[in-house]
Amino acid sequence: MAKRERVIRMSVELPLWRALTAYRVLTMAYAVLVFVSEYREFERPWVGVVFLSVLAVWTLATLPRVANAASCTKRFLGVDLAIALTGILLTPLADADAQSVNSPTLPTIWTAGSVLAFAIKGGWRWAAFASSLVAAANLVERGSPTRDTLHNVLLVWVASVAIGYVVEVARASEATLARALEIEAATRERERLARDIHDSVLQVLAMVQRRGTALGGEAAELGRMAGEQEVALRTLVSSGLVPTTRASEDPALGALVRTVEDAEGESDGADVDLRGLLAPHAGSRVSLAEPGAPVLLAPPAARELAAAVSAALDNVRRHAGESAQAWILVEDWGDEVIVTVRDDGPGIPEGRLAQAEGEGRLGVALSIRGRLRDLGGTAELISVPGQGTEVELKVPRGKAKA
Repeated sequence: MAKRERVIRMSVELPLWRALTAYRVLTMAYAVLVFVSEYREFERPWVGVVFLSVLAVWTLATLPRVANAASCTKRFLGVDLAIALTGILLTPLADADAQSVNSPTLPTIWTAGSVLAFAIKGGWRWAAFASSLVAAANLVERGSPTRDTLHNVLLVWVASVAIGYVVEVARASEATLARALEIEAATRERERLARDIHDSVLQVLAMVQRRGTALGGEAAELGRMAGEQEVALRTLVSSGLVPTTRASEDPALGALVRTVEDAEGESDGADVDLRGLLAPHAGSRVSLAEPGAPVLLAPPAARELAAAVSAALDNVRRHAGESAQAWILVEDWGDEVIVTVRDDGPGIPEGRLAQAEGEGRLGVALSIRGRLRDLGGTAELISVPGQGTEVELKVPRGKAKA
């Protein structure tokens, strides 16, 4: 894997709380301006002055309260709604003609902010409760409901309930996304550990089995036992039971996890030349063709690509025989790096890869395709019986550096 993914998620509610904070300040200022413009028409203007003074102080002093769901407690919501209801019910006291002329209430549209806080905090049920109280207060304040009053009441009720429902859906979606990210991270960690096991322990057990069988005697018994352990371990790996979350309880597994994490910690270094990582593979049976200029990749991407090449060569030695000839071709196309591994072996019979994967032999699935998938690249395998096998590994350079 090129680099451990760090996913920074901003809660979907945070923009809503920020918008609510701005809404409360703006509507508070609007309520004050409306009162000032109609000050002379109030029979008891001092009632409006007192209430709006309290409203302004409350709004400004409680700005941190509506910054997030944690600070916006039930007690705060209750007091906030009580202030809004009080302002509505005090309107006839400040202006005796308010009922007849259908003038705005003292808090005007600031009241909707209080209802919206309920919607964002508790969803549509809380919104329905708060908006119902506001509707009742408006009907009481008007005395006899008019068409405009019913229209405004219904609009606030529907809007707040809709917003509350959207918030609940967003929360559920966010929780689902978080769970999906956790599962993806665990799956990637499991596949990475499975690759390490396949490239080391399983290969050694397979070699012990072959050598023991060839030597015979007591070595054959050791080979048989190694073969049994190989089958058991392959079954464990292919079943997805490789542990990833309790490594601290297993010293050996914990050491393996720490080794992988330490290797990832080196990913911030300078780019490395892929040619240097592939050069050790060159020999009498493996020919390496490479560009004259360095093929630079981020360290994790270069290591994973080299490991995939190594896995492909292991398959050549294992299935095509020690005498098989292999060729490695490295191409740097600027926006992507392509490494091709070809051999002159007998090829792979049709359906053999699917059968091997079903048997827990995941060399191609994990060590090759899994690595390239994690790098954002692809691994294509072309094989014709009797004409050898070709594995083409493509890594987009931009993703390889991510």
